[in-house]
Amino acid sequence: MKMCGADVPYSLQYHPSVKSEDIPELDKRTKERIKRAIETRLAVAPQDYGVPLRKTLKGYWKLRVGDYRIVFKIQAKKILILGILHRKDVYNIVEKHRA
Repeated sequence: MKMCGADVPYSLQYHPSVKSEDIPELDKRTKERIKRAIETRLAVAPQDYGVPLRKTLKGYWKLRVGDYRIVFKIQAKKILILGILHRKDVYNIVEKHRA
Protein backbone atom coordinates (compact mmCIF):
# COMPACT_ATOMS: atom_id res chain seq x y z
CA MET A 1 0.00 0.00 0.00
CA LYS A 2 1.39 3.38 -1.02
CA MET A 3 1.28 6.30 1.36
CA CYS A 4 -0.12 9.51 -0.05
CA GLY A 5 2.78 11.62 -1.28
CA ALA A 6 5.35 8.94 -0.44
CA ASP A 7 5.74 7.74 -4.02
CA VAL A 8 5.21 10.63 -6.43
CA PRO A 9 6.14 9.48 -9.92
CA TYR A 10 5.69 12.89 -11.58
CA SER A 11 7.61 16.08 -10.91
CA LEU A 12 5.68 19.35 -11.05
CA GLN A 13 6.68 22.49 -12.91
CA TYR A 14 4.58 25.65 -12.86
CA HIS A 15 4.33 28.29 -15.57
CA PRO A 16 5.69 31.53 -14.01
CA SER A 17 2.30 33.26 -14.14
CA VAL A 18 0.65 30.47 -12.13
CA LYS A 19 2.69 31.32 -9.03
CA SER A 20 2.72 35.08 -9.59
CA GLU A 21 -0.87 35.65 -10.76
CA ASP A 22 -3.15 32.62 -10.46
CA ILE A 23 -2.41 31.29 -6.96
CA PRO A 24 -2.30 34.68 -5.13
CA GLU A 25 -5.83 35.44 -6.41
CA LEU A 26 -7.34 32.38 -4.70
CA ASP A 27 -8.89 32.37 -1.25
CA LYS A 28 -7.31 30.17 1.45
CA ARG A 29 -9.90 27.38 1.27
CA THR A 30 -9.63 27.10 -2.53
CA LYS A 31 -5.82 27.08 -2.35
CA GLU A 32 -5.95 24.14 0.07
CA ARG A 33 -8.39 22.19 -2.14
CA ILE A 34 -6.24 22.77 -5.21
CA LYS A 35 -3.02 21.89 -3.39
CA ARG A 36 -4.56 18.65 -2.14
CA ALA A 37 -5.83 17.79 -5.65
CA ILE A 38 -2.39 18.40 -7.16
CA GLU A 39 -0.62 16.29 -4.53
CA THR A 40 -3.06 13.37 -4.41
CA ARG A 41 -4.30 13.19 -8.00
CA LEU A 42 -2.21 15.16 -10.48
CA ALA A 43 1.25 14.21 -9.22
CA VAL A 44 0.29 10.55 -8.83
CA ALA A 45 -1.90 9.63 -11.82
CA PRO A 46 -2.68 12.57 -14.13
CA GLN A 47 -4.19 10.41 -16.90
CA ASP A 48 -6.59 8.78 -14.43
CA TYR A 49 -7.95 12.02 -12.98
CA GLY A 50 -7.47 14.50 -15.80
CA VAL A 51 -9.51 14.96 -18.96
CA PRO A 52 -7.77 15.53 -22.31
CA LEU A 53 -8.61 18.82 -24.00
CA ARG A 54 -9.56 19.12 -27.67
CA LYS A 55 -9.27 21.41 -30.67
CA THR A 56 -6.72 24.22 -30.15
CA LEU A 57 -5.65 22.80 -26.78
CA LYS A 58 -5.16 19.23 -27.99
CA GLY A 59 -2.26 17.64 -26.10
CA TYR A 60 -3.20 19.45 -22.89
CA TRP A 61 -5.26 18.17 -19.98
CA LYS A 62 -7.54 19.63 -17.31
CA LEU A 63 -8.26 18.67 -13.74
CA ARG A 64 -11.50 20.01 -12.28
CA VAL A 65 -11.47 21.24 -8.67
CA GLY A 66 -14.87 22.78 -7.95
CA ASP A 67 -15.31 25.83 -10.18
CA TYR A 68 -11.57 25.93 -10.91
CA ARG A 69 -9.58 24.19 -13.60
CA ILE A 70 -5.95 23.15 -13.51
CA VAL A 71 -4.68 22.98 -17.09
CA PHE A 72 -1.53 20.94 -17.57
CA LYS A 73 0.65 19.09 -20.05
CA ILE A 74 2.26 15.72 -19.42
CA GLN A 75 5.89 15.52 -20.58
CA ALA A 76 7.40 12.10 -19.76
CA LYS A 77 7.52 12.13 -15.92
CA LYS A 78 6.98 15.89 -15.62
CA ILE A 79 3.71 17.78 -15.27
CA LEU A 80 3.76 21.35 -16.60
CA ILE A 81 0.96 23.34 -14.96
CA LEU A 82 -0.11 26.15 -17.29
CA GLY A 83 -3.01 27.64 -15.38
CA ILE A 84 -5.14 27.44 -12.25
CA LEU A 85 -8.13 29.64 -12.88
CA HIS A 86 -11.89 29.91 -12.61
CA ARG A 87 -13.65 27.90 -15.29
CA LYS A 88 -14.92 30.99 -17.12
CA ASP A 89 -11.41 32.42 -17.60
CA VAL A 90 -9.03 29.49 -17.81
CA TYR A 91 -9.09 28.50 -21.47
CA ASN A 92 -8.56 31.99 -22.92
CA ILE A 93 -5.60 32.63 -20.64
CA VAL A 94 -4.05 29.19 -21.05
CA GLU A 95 -3.98 29.73 -24.82
CA LYS A 96 -1.40 32.46 -24.13
CA HIS A 97 0.74 30.24 -21.84
CA ARG A 98 1.04 27.25 -24.14
CA ALA A 99 4.52 25.84 -24.47
